[in-house]
Amino acid sequence: ADVTIERLSDIFLEQQGRGAHNLNLVTPTHYLPQIILALKMARERGLTLPVVYNTSGYERAEVLRLLEGVVDVWLPDFKYLSDALAIEYSAAPGYSDTALAALDEMVRQAGLPQFDSDGMMTNGVIIRHLCLPGHAEESRQIVQTLFERYGNRVYYSLMNQYTPPPFSLRWPNLNGRFPAEDYDQLID
Repeated sequence: ADVTIERLSDIFLEQQGRGAHNLNLVTPTHYLPQIILALKMARERGLTLPVVYNTSGYERAEVLRLLEGVVDVWLPDFKYLSDALAIEYSAAPGYSDTALAALDEMVRQAGLPQFDSDGMMTNGVIIRHLCLPGHAEESRQIVQTLFERYGNRVYYSLMNQYTPPPFSLRWPNLNGRFPAEDYDQLID
């Protein structure tokens, strides 16, 4: 069934009433105009929950500027530094430049991380990176690049949960897991 902007506003308030810690908007960009209006309505009616923008990171910075004052916590992925990998695995030419420009905008809007009395983030950026098997050096370069660019102004989530599918992929290295020793070295 279709959800009107008014109903979406109600849903946001219902989540607050249920005790949610935040509104986690997952891959929301294609509904951005409706979300912005619904959040404005909900805030006028008492919504105080932090809004989390959970995204692949492959976003246009000029679109993200529409969210100034709307999003509190940014939760983007940063998948690739190498354009060749971005093209091979995601058909996303220019991924790194696009994602870095988007991250710059997110960090600009968010400012420094802030937390409530329970330790929940209420404002800031958490950049996620999924480590891919066979690409430990790419992950190391990503962490280095992001830290040189943002330092401690953002949080980093280095994820080691890649699970190969039960069928064989055309990329042999993606048919396995990211080695634990590579992950430990990356964390170090």
